Amino acid sequence: MPHHLEPLTFSRHVTKEMPLRDFLIQELKLSRTAINKVKHGGGSLLVNGQPVTVRAKLSEQDRVDVIFPPEAKGEGITSEKMPLDIHFEDDLMLILNKPAYLATVPGYNHRHQALANGVSYYLEQQQKAYTAHPVTRLDRNTSGLVLFAKHSVAHDWFVRMQKERTLHRMYLAIVHGRLSSQRGTIAAPIGRKVGSIIERCVTTEGKHAVTHYEVVKEMANRSLIAITLETGRTHQIRVHLSHIGHPLVGDDLYGGSTAVMPRHALHSAKLVFQHPYTNQRMEASSPLPEDMQALLR
Repeated sequence: MPHHLEPLTFSRHVTKEMPLRDFLIQELKLSRTAINKVKHGGGSLLVNGQPVTVRAKLSEQDRVDVIFPPEAKGEGITSEKMPLDIHFEDDLMLILNKPAYLATVPGYNHRHQALANGVSYYLEQQQKAYTAHPVTRLDRNTSGLVLFAKHSVAHDWFVRMQKERTLHRMYLAIVHGRLSSQRGTIAAPIGRKVGSIIERCVTTEGKHAVTHYEVVKEMANRSLIAITLETGRTHQIRVHLSHIGHPLVGDDLYGGSTAVMPRHALHSAKLVFQHPYTNQRMEASSPLPEDMQALLR
């Protein structure tokens, strides 16, 4: 990667005496892996502008700069110019509104025209020494908010949030029929369907999966529902709704009809989390796209 690209740098003043290693772990929430990457991967640690090791002792009011090493693109990601609908951006992340019919990451059938490729190109144009790390992924046909970390250190933080369930996502879906109760929870294990590399199903051999739903609006033969997930299994929403007899409109893989909509009617509508570096509450919302609004008229 060219050396003129600007590296990711964290700068912070020290509020109490402590070893630098403790400061990096406790105050900057860096993992040992991230610290090792800085030490051995071409980054640097500075205290008051001078290079130091992690054993350095810090005094109150010292300034610590952590300069992270340059990052290479992820496997399979190429850089492609494409329009990006950016909802929020800072040095650590991008929140984008993904249109339907666009893959989040390059796949076997979609090596090109993937959102990650567009983000990679965008970051290169900014002359940044980091690259696209998808945190939340949407199926090609699902629209709405997607979160990308710009650097592996931020990606590590977001993965930790997902494990601790402090990264909250809300989806809107239009399903066939009217549900018997206005709100409910579907807890049913999900695994790969025998004989298929794509399809998933509810199976006792599957992984624990929990989906919560609430009815937002009802029509004669379909319903708009809000969904939150406790787990993040592949095709979880689609499989669970099909399992209770209310597949997504347009989801012919799991029993829905494409008669009124050629894609499954699912939209990532809201993201809520605490910013991993500033601790600010972050909330992003995306309105229903036109094709789903048309189904509700």
